[in-house]
Amino acid sequence: MEKANSAETLWRVWVDTRRRIISFHEEADCKLLEFRSREMFFNCIDQYTGKQYRYQ
Repeated sequence: MEKANSAETLWRVWVDTRRRIISFHEEADCKLLEFRSREMFFNCIDQYTGKQYRYQ
């Protein structure tokens, strides 16, 4: 998870669907997902958890 420098919080995760990994830091060959809502961010994380993705 990373926060923007502005007053608005920006939540980021990188998703690797091939290896089924969610990363909280930039990773090569991963898709960046950005959220401006904490609720949307956690909903996304919950969905990947349900699909048995690993976190790093």
